[in-house]
Amino acid sequence: MPPGIPTNCHDCRNSPPLDRGTYLARCAWAVLHLSWCKSMTNTDTADVGATVQQVKALARAGSELVRVTVNTEEAAAAVPQIRDQLAGLGVHVPLVGDFHFNGHKLLKGHPECAEALAKYRINPGNVGRGSKRDPQFAEMIEVACRNAKPVRIGVNWGSLDQDLLTRLMDENSRAVEPLTANQVMREALVVSALESARRAEELGLPADHIVISCKVSGVQDLIAVYRNLAARCQYALHLGLTEAGMGSKGIVASTAGMSVLLQEGIGDTIRVSLTPQPNGDRTQEVIVAQEILQTMGLRSFIPMVIACPGCGRTTSTYFQELAEKIQSHIRHQMPQWRNQYVGVEDMTVAVMGCVVNGPGESKHANIGISLPGTG
Repeated sequence: MPPGIPTNCHDCRNSPPLDRGTYLARCAWAVLHLSWCKSMTNTDTADVGATVQQVKALARAGSELVRVTVNTEEAAAAVPQIRDQLAGLGVHVPLVGDFHFNGHKLLKGHPECAEALAKYRINPGNVGRGSKRDPQFAEMIEVACRNAKPVRIGVNWGSLDQDLLTRLMDENSRAVEPLTANQVMREALVVSALESARRAEELGLPADHIVISCKVSGVQDLIAVYRNLAARCQYALHLGLTEAGMGSKGIVASTAGMSVLLQEGIGDTIRVSLTPQPNGDRTQEVIVAQEILQTMGLRSFIPMVIACPGCGRTTSTYFQELAEKIQSHIRHQMPQWRNQYVGVEDMTVAVMGCVVNGPGESKHANIGISLPGTG
């Protein structure tokens, strides 16, 4: 195992396949420390057909948890239908309900939705203000306890509890050595998550049914906040850079922040929050998350294709075309191969363009080809 990974971690390459549908129901975070890939739909959840198709695509791409927005009565009513239609298609990925503002009403008013979801996400920053906050938070936790569901207490930089932030700012202004405004913001994120998690425990939710997250959009903020969290609690942590952005910028920012933390053993579930192109493929965020974990040697999802970048010795483009075709073919076949060939995800395929490093790299791979570079 890479340095920094806890000794009670399981290397998934030596672990038996898990029943994804029951994993979150028992939420054995204390027993099984794997970093799971998750994603989120961007369909209107009330549109059952569109949501089913997107969840299916995300699951096929390798998402092990899929979060759906539950923001209206219609969306809540649709969740059981979505779960049942997915089951009919043989898709058993756990569904996580994303609640903001009115989650207490929707969970209480739609018990079938509360039962169908594998997990609830609650944002302490918008569960209620003033005198409404505690009872509305309690209502959601009570539903989770009644249905034996885990809860992610998800704090976000952009929707932080303003009452808490004001309190910490006031305390900081009286301190002998006050923190900077940015440091207070970081502390507010951590305090919001931990206070909410401990309140959930007081209400009866077991600690091993609690996941917490503190999302920020800056890489250095992410690293600092999660190191602080990991030092101050034993709860499972969901890791991700919120609003990472589009394209290569979002990929680089997410990778830069999460890789540091994952190397230190921080992060039980991860999401790469990419902004897709209009009507773009939502599955890219799943692929990037898998590639982060696999490149670091923490998980194995798919045979790794190694290919050289090319140089003046590779005047032909054939090796590039071949590498692209092989990568595409492997990804397309993996849902079938994963069940047919145990350990296929650990293989390495080398597609090299010339004789400088090609023969040696190919020798180290399970399957390798070294092309002459020209012609």
